[in-house]
Amino acid sequence: MTEPRMSDVANAYDVCEQITRHEARNFSYGIRLLPPPKRRALSAVYATARRIDDIGDGDLPAEEKLLRLTEVRKALANLGGDEPARSDPVLLALADAAARFPIPLDAFDELVAGCEEDSRGTRYATFDDLLGYCRCVAGSVGRLSTGVYAPADLAHAMPLADTLGIALQITNVLRDLREDRQLGRVYLPQEDLRRFGCSLELDPSGRLADPPDRLAALVRFEADRAETWYHQGLALLPLLDRRAAACTAAMAGIYRRLLRRMAHDPETVRAARLSLDPREKVAVAVRALVLRSA
Repeated sequence: MTEPRMSDVANAYDVCEQITRHEARNFSYGIRLLPPPKRRALSAVYATARRIDDIGDGDLPAEEKLLRLTEVRKALANLGGDEPARSDPVLLALADAAARFPIPLDAFDELVAGCEEDSRGTRYATFDDLLGYCRCVAGSVGRLSTGVYAPADLAHAMPLADTLGIALQITNVLRDLREDRQLGRVYLPQEDLRRFGCSLELDPSGRLADPPDRLAALVRFEADRAETWYHQGLALLPLLDRRAAACTAAMAGIYRRLLRRMAHDPETVRAARLSLDPREKVAVAVRALVLRSA
């Protein structure tokens, strides 16, 4: 089997970078801070993860989603080993990145497993149950990213990347409470909903119907929980080089700012999906780079 041409690999990375620029609302602000080889490799990781997420979040029937996720799992298992994978620019770029950096490709299998839970509409009885899902869909991406960063103490860094991913995913869950509920999904643990007397049902206008005091108590409880995971996970930063630490700090900073805004004003989650404007995101990214350069 002939090796792919350098021009084909370069074009494959261009495709992945274009996907990242167009699709990554928060991720791209951090990834821009990396040197080109790592930026391109992380774009390949993101484009692959995005493909998996898009299946889980798409409009296909659950059976079709599960079938497609199985196909993705098989393609990743044969990465670089057959012509279909080599002709797919995203997989071609990922195969090249994995040859250059210690990327734990088996983490994609966990991401697929998490999206299979999404496709089945899985709900979570306890926080420990939710943790397993968070590790699959976000901890996996943290570990994949850390493989690209390639710190000297990789074994120490990987669990911290997993922890930081959990913090980011809890933030995502809070931000998307209404949007997920409209899709029939509930991620917060049932034990927490009972504790605060919330149902996350929607009113006729499509807004969360829970009383303000109960919803606020629930959001702040989960936000406090996420802050603990941020505090633990950000211990990853000193293990990374300056650019990788700035990239990670920028992405975490954007999500943590969202989290704190929701905790300050829980009503923001009731009717819309909260986001930072581009100027705020740029400011967070610049601050992360400056602080890691100091």
